[in-house]
Amino acid sequence: MNEGVADGESRLVGSDRVLAVLAELARHPDGIGLDEMARRVASPKPTVHRALASLRRAGFASKDGHGRYILGDEFLRMAFAHHEARPDHVRAVPLLQALCERYGETAHYAVLDGASVVYRSKLDPPAGAVRLTSVVGGRNPAHCTAVGKVLLADALRDEDAVRAWAGDRRLERRTERSLGTVEDLHAELVRIREQGYAVDDQENEPGVNCVAVLVHLTSPTTPSGAISVSGLTYRTPLWKLVEDLPAIRAIAAGGNPS
Repeated sequence: MNEGVADGESRLVGSDRVLAVLAELARHPDGIGLDEMARRVASPKPTVHRALASLRRAGFASKDGHGRYILGDEFLRMAFAHHEARPDHVRAVPLLQALCERYGETAHYAVLDGASVVYRSKLDPPAGAVRLTSVVGGRNPAHCTAVGKVLLADALRDEDAVRAWAGDRRLERRTERSLGTVEDLHAELVRIREQGYAVDDQENEPGVNCVAVLVHLTSPTTPSGAISVSGLTYRTPLWKLVEDLPAIRAIAAGGNPS
């Protein structure tokens, strides 16, 4: 009995190590050598080499001409196929395309995950795009972003809920305009529920503002996430996006803006 438990635990540790190696590979698009990988995952080189061999057999890792390991094509194929097949992602893409075309700015679709928003989809305009901190699969603090705040306003209905969500965490201030206290965040969420949209007035990135609304892509009653338009302040000022909210809401509902 004891030997069986020990063997099971050993197999579990081995599986965890393979997953740790896979996760580390994803952080190195230009590749990573065996020595560096062993240091990163704090494991002996022979053990890491066996993990990489397993991943290579499955097509989840490969080796480039310089002896460095990278994510394999089979892993990328599975990841992109899964991402493309997600119902909310598939349904969000036409909305983001409409926002990009109308405003010539970057559009996002995001969901709430604890203290963060996770970007499920992102579309940049064909011309004039700038590099933002957001990437598909990436995260930003929910209280600093328009998508995050509009989702928090739906999820946290009173100050006690906001305090429970914040816990012992200090609210990160990405810029001098970021909300820094539970009281300020609660007041902002009340305002968002009253007006039906959220704004990011250079709260996550200097020089970038944003407007976001909830979307119902998979249920008529429960928001699946939020979509937003992020514009450069000098090119698409916040007042201009707010002024055009009827069109943004129409796009979010799957209709045609006037």
